[in-house]
Amino acid sequence: MRDTIKIEIAVALLSLLFFAVSVQADELYFIDAHSQIDHTVVPLENVISLMEQGGVTYTILSARGKLQGDTLLEFATQHTGRITPAVRTKGGPYQSDSPAYYRALKKQVANGKYGAIAEILLYHAQKGSKAPEVVIYPNDKRVLAALNYAIEKRWPFVIHIEFASLRREEKKRFMESMENMLDTNPEETFVLTHMGQLGPVECRRLIEHHGNIHFHTGWSNPAAVRISNQPWVNLFQGTRLAPEWKYLFIKYPDRFIFALDNVFQEHWTSFYLEQMSYWKKALAELPVEVAHCIAHGNAERLWRITSGK
Repeated sequence: MRDTIKIEIAVALLSLLFFAVSVQADELYFIDAHSQIDHTVVPLENVISLMEQGGVTYTILSARGKLQGDTLLEFATQHTGRITPAVRTKGGPYQSDSPAYYRALKKQVANGKYGAIAEILLYHAQKGSKAPEVVIYPNDKRVLAALNYAIEKRWPFVIHIEFASLRREEKKRFMESMENMLDTNPEETFVLTHMGQLGPVECRRLIEHHGNIHFHTGWSNPAAVRISNQPWVNLFQGTRLAPEWKYLFIKYPDRFIFALDNVFQEHWTSFYLEQMSYWKKALAELPVEVAHCIAHGNAERLWRITSGK
């Protein structure tokens, strides 16, 4: 299969030299379909400032850490048309399967001010002292509770599984369980964060077998990979998209969603702009319709965003 893909990539990219029209970097606007803020991000207006500098017109944002949901909602209200607040799922109540988790989900959804639901952690490797390991399978009642709300509200269901961090047998078990969830809910849109830490062959297989799986690009650029010791996928070769990923973006443009997944104060700095520099150059090399689809079109379609620009 790998040899077949290599041949397809070579043919497809060669043909682009003759008939593909690329978009200019300054013509492209972005929607960040998945980022987070905690109490260390101060002032919150830095988020808007960085968005403006980076060409990001809209962000789907969730609270974590000690940041209160009311603070996020107030910030979103102040920037209507720029921020969609996402229902919080993370935290101790989720990990311990506390009744407080279910009460919080219900209260937030009933509030009516949220326009998305934040990622659900299924497998999350420990990240130093900032984030513990989480191991929760897709058929767990905590996951299903959140999924039912996503289906009810017609929100994409964002799942976090770090496949490259799993041992072989656990990876197989998570993959089978995830695919069962996709097949059981064919009308629901699923988004796998961080490209699932999967390679192009694995991503292609999932796309071809499941019409409802999508991938977001958070932490898959050289700036992010460089500062982390986690096995994130690097979609780039130097400053350009790697050929195998460029091929998949062009072949399946409706399955890839731009996202940064910034979280802490150190992410809402010049690091933000460095990441955006990579993405602007990379997507400018794609055919116009593909670039717009990935940069903002898929987010607008799936989350029903009407004011990206």
